[in-house]
Amino acid sequence: MTLTRLGEKKHTKTAALAQGKDTSGEVSPGEVSPEWVLTGLNPAPEEEWERLRSFLSLGQEDLQAMLATVEALFRRGYELVVGNYDYLLKNHETAAILGWEQGADPEHLSERRRFFTVWLARTLGMDLSHDFARYLFRAGQIHAAHGPRHIHVPEVYVTGAISLVNATFARFLNEEMPGASVIPAALAGWNKALSLHLHMMLLGYRSAVELDQGDFPLNVALYGRMRTFLGREAFTLNLPRGETVETALRKIFNYHPQVREKVFDIVWQQGERVDALGTPWMTVSKGYRTKGGWRVLLNGGDISYAAGLTTPIVPGDELQIFPPGR
Repeated sequence: MTLTRLGEKKHTKTAALAQGKDTSGEVSPGEVSPEWVLTGLNPAPEEEWERLRSFLSLGQEDLQAMLATVEALFRRGYELVVGNYDYLLKNHETAAILGWEQGADPEHLSERRRFFTVWLARTLGMDLSHDFARYLFRAGQIHAAHGPRHIHVPEVYVTGAISLVNATFARFLNEEMPGASVIPAALAGWNKALSLHLHMMLLGYRSAVELDQGDFPLNVALYGRMRTFLGREAFTLNLPRGETVETALRKIFNYHPQVREKVFDIVWQQGERVDALGTPWMTVSKGYRTKGGWRVLLNGGDISYAAGLTTPIVPGDELQIFPPGR
């Protein structure tokens, strides 16, 4: 990840100077900090959704074939939902992960069935919206222990669950529409769609795993509109020793891609790479430049007047994010 400093504005010390405090890194509430360009962030869910859909060529022919099988799959929807959790309960490893070694907790089982039913309804409803991409991204985070029950489902079972749905679709269609000529094309389409779903879930899953990886916790305090955007006042992430504000911000905005448009303007940066034969090639990459007035503080001091985003973070530090106007 590369962060390029664009410029500085004159720093005005706060009234704390009169109290004999070192205010070299502090700014007053109304003061504007320099802007920064943040590059190297993971693609947002909607970007990856469109990119993979284009690569898979999930188009009208696929959708028409899939649509011809929707009613047959809906007829077996209840069986799919119930059977999915019966299967997880019978498997020793997944039962242990869910805490169901002695049988499924009724309330927990009901919650999971409702969640699965919503996903199935949107899937069979042919939902290809960006909102669904973000929903799947969040579902991946929930499976990485970032949900209300904090249950961590290993990635292998996230992948396996999608594969089982694909196989169940094939079985249902062969039973409900025996010999129908549309089935092969429909299953090809469903396979593409479920691959999209899996990719979105793993993108969210890995953003949650990344947030948790590290040697010590860092508290991130939010102020003003950031609290509204994220629905909380603070949260904790983990950092490896020796890391900087740069790493912390990368984790934050990979985990919360939905707030990027609130904090950043997109800029395009030109670069160069040299291939194995020594030939230089021009590259263009997306950057995220902070909108005016956004500030990042470490322990109350604006990082723009310390070492910038290369400012090291140590155990016990706190990162604060302020929008314009507090």
